This record gives sequence, structure tokens and C-alpha cells, in this order.
Amino acid sequence: MIPTLEWTPEGVRFLDQTKLPLEETYVLATDYQQVAIVIRDMIVRGAMAIGVSAAMGVALGIDRSTATTIPELTTEVDEVCRTLAETRPTAVNLFWGIAQVRNLYTSLAARDTPIPEIKAQCIALAQQLYDEDIANLKILGANGAALLPDEATVLTHCNAGALAACGYGSALGVIRAAVEAGKKIDVFADETRPFNQGARLTAWELVHDGIPTTLICDNMAGYFMSKGRIQAVIVGADRIAANGDAANKIGTYSVAILAKEHGVPFYVAAPFNTIDPDTAHGDMIPIEQRAATEVTHFQGKQVTPDGVRIENPAFDVTPAKYIAGIITERGVLRAPYTESIAAAAQL
Repeated sequence: MIPTLEWTPEGVRFLDQTKLPLEETYVLATDYQQVAIVIRDMIVRGAMAIGVSAAMGVALGIDRSTATTIPELTTEVDEVCRTLAETRPTAVNLFWGIAQVRNLYTSLAARDTPIPEIKAQCIALAQQLYDEDIANLKILGANGAALLPDEATVLTHCNAGALAACGYGSALGVIRAAVEAGKKIDVFADETRPFNQGARLTAWELVHDGIPTTLICDNMAGYFMSKGRIQAVIVGADRIAANGDAANKIGTYSVAILAKEHGVPFYVAAPFNTIDPDTAHGDMIPIEQRAATEVTHFQGKQVTPDGVRIENPAFDVTPAKYIAGIITERGVLRAPYTESIAAAAQL
């Protein structure tokens, strides 16, 4: 399995996804500030991986602290959590991961637990979240695989695979599970401009696993749907609102509209912690704006004229009405999503 991130005695070790597919190199973050940089600069990316990375970042900050009293340590933990929370605003998993370790710390500190024990328990929780992510995604994958026909071409956008998680993946986890179940699946991967996660990461992952993959430009999806070449679309999500609206990589909304027009089922695959019950609908999801150079430059070279204005939202929101099902480890949720999400939350 592709080692996206790993807790080590020296710090948190990350596969540098900005160097893929040409280089497989790793970055070691030895303090929480470095973890924040890794998240912000997309050395690690994908909502699921970001969530566990943030949890490990909080645990690393606690572990590296030299505070000798609980009040001193609490002040430091506040700063650690604030720094990590400011890295990327859209993926709710980031805030979930921070909260998991922060809540444990608060509980232990309230009981005057010795600081060495606090450190050990926070590290253990971060490692547990890593293991749970992989286990949950394998269940999610099996749930989604049942939706696919025995033979199908599946379109995916961006990268919601093992690289976007601790392993296995959500959208690509469904594809992996279908292949493992004996289904004949091949994949069309959108290149996913401007950061090219589909071209660089999804294609690399699937070729690595021996799953037949065709790379297409983002503006080709409608053509292939019109020719009957695509039987399903599966994407990931960075935040899902309580009504089922889903934020994912920019361009996903366009793919969903095309799928609806051509009668192709459009599925969102994401662990249940991607659903934000405090976000009523998609208009409330904050959309990250990234650097203009991601659009103006390619492989370090400027490809646009000086003086042109640039917009670079990293995500868009697909309204729930275009989504045929939300695939989670708790089952496949169907419309009306307000009701199915609320019911799954009780499981």
C-alpha cells in the first residue's frame, strides 16, 4: 500500500505528492509548524489524509513541548491547534482531526494527568486514527463496489485514492474493491487542472495497481459520456453539508451536470466524518482560494501573458440533486440526504 504518511519516533513522515509521479521522495516534519507547512503547500493533500495529518500535528506539538505544567501546556496546545486550523479552510476533516486530539487533551488535562502520560495517549490516538481511516475506507469501498456493474468504465475527478488518505482511498477505494471482487473495471481520470491531481496522482496510483486507466483533459468528459463510454462517475469530497451538497475539487460540479444530462450515475465517496452537520447547505462551505501561479505557470514556466487577471478557487460545490448516492462506511446514503444523513449519524 502506498505510504502517504507515517508516525515515526523522529516525527511525521510524508510522501511528497508535489514531486509525483516523477520522483518518490519523502519529507520529515519534526514539529507542528512543519506539519502545517506540509498541509498548506499540498505536500500532503486529500481530505482524509489532511485530517489524520492534523491529528498527528497536534500530537507532535504536544509531544515536543517542554512545558512543565498543565496551564503552560494548554497555552501551547491552543497555539498548535490555531496554526494547523489556518492551513486549509475547506476540508472539514482538518478540523475533525484537530478536535479529536484536542478533546482528548482537554479531558486528560482536566484530570491533572501527568504530562508524560498525556503525551503518550495523544500519540496513541493519532496512530489509532490512522488505522481507523484505512479500515473505514475498506468498508466504504465494499459498499460502493456493489453499485457498479460487472463491467464498467468509471470516470473520476481529482485524486480520492490512497494518496488522499492513509491508504486505500474513497473514490479509488470503491474501484479497488470492485476489482478485488472480480469486476472488470477501467478508469477515465480527468487531469484536474490547475494542480493536475488526476494526471499526476490518480493515474500514477492506478497504473501502480495495474488497473487500466485512460487520462483525459478536463473538457473531454462530456464527449465521452455522449458516446456511451462512461457508466458511472465516482468522486471524493472535502466537505459534505447536512443537506448532501458536496464540496470537491474545482471542476466536479461541471462533471456532475454532464453526468445528469447523460443519465450517468454520479456518486460521492467519503468517510462519514466528511459530513459537517453544522453546515446546513453548500453555500456555507468556505472555498479556498489558491495562488495565481498555479494557473499562470506550468512546471515552473509562465504560460500566460503578463497583466491577465487570475481566479483560482480550489473547490466547487455540487448540489445534492445531482448526486445519486453518498458512499460511506456506514452505508450508501440516498436522497433526501437531510434524512439519510441524520439516520446514519445515529449508527
